[in-house]
Amino acid sequence: MHKELLILAVTRMIGGICVAGMSQDPDPVTGLKWVRPVREHGHVLLGDITTPDGTRMQPFDVVEFSLLRPRSEPPHVEDWIADFSRERPRILRRLEGERRDGFLRKYLDHAPEQVLQRQERSLCLIRPDWIKGAFRLDDYSGKLTARMAFGTGAWRYLGSIPKGGLATTDLRWRAFGRAWLPAEGGWLDFDEGDLEARFGIQEIVLAIGLTRSHEGTLWPIIVGVYTIPDYQALVDYDNL
Repeated sequence: MHKELLILAVTRMIGGICVAGMSQDPDPVTGLKWVRPVREHGHVLLGDITTPDGTRMQPFDVVEFSLLRPRSEPPHVEDWIADFSRERPRILRRLEGERRDGFLRKYLDHAPEQVLQRQERSLCLIRPDWIKGAFRLDDYSGKLTARMAFGTGAWRYLGSIPKGGLATTDLRWRAFGRAWLPAEGGWLDFDEGDLEARFGIQEIVLAIGLTRSHEGTLWPIIVGVYTIPDYQALVDYDNL
């Protein structure tokens, strides 16, 4: 089955890459159905999201996948085994400008507690009331750490920065932080006011996902950071 997905997450994970997006199929809670293309065995790799001309999938690309069958293992009910070899994914077009912004405002999740509290599914799109975050770049190893705490309604997620916050694995957001930090490394704290003052960012939307089970625990992570207006970042795929 060939299916077009609007890519909303391209993230770093241990051992590979994770991609996820929304199909054109309606859903009563999320507006459109989430799909996470996965390999039958092993992780999705960087080469799997790279076209023959060297272009890599990015958020808001519309990509055609050959989906073979669902692999629903709650709460990761969005997983579909995809063909990354014989019928490679094709980037068809992009959603940009006002259409992108309108999509983000329209398809916010109506029941994010199904992900964040009850863990009945594993992907949601939310607009938090507030955020605060941190980037850390280790000057010795070059390792970048990105975390963000947020609140929406009566919910607060994982306390304060720098001690808390959710791991943020969005490749573009990590590249944004790497460019913002001094080249010699260091720690940078920010909140929505800093983003508005420095970059003119007025709205923030987050995609939250659940990790795979580790010692019986599923952890929420931020797999997509989207801003209005969009921020600029150049991903160095040799230094994720």
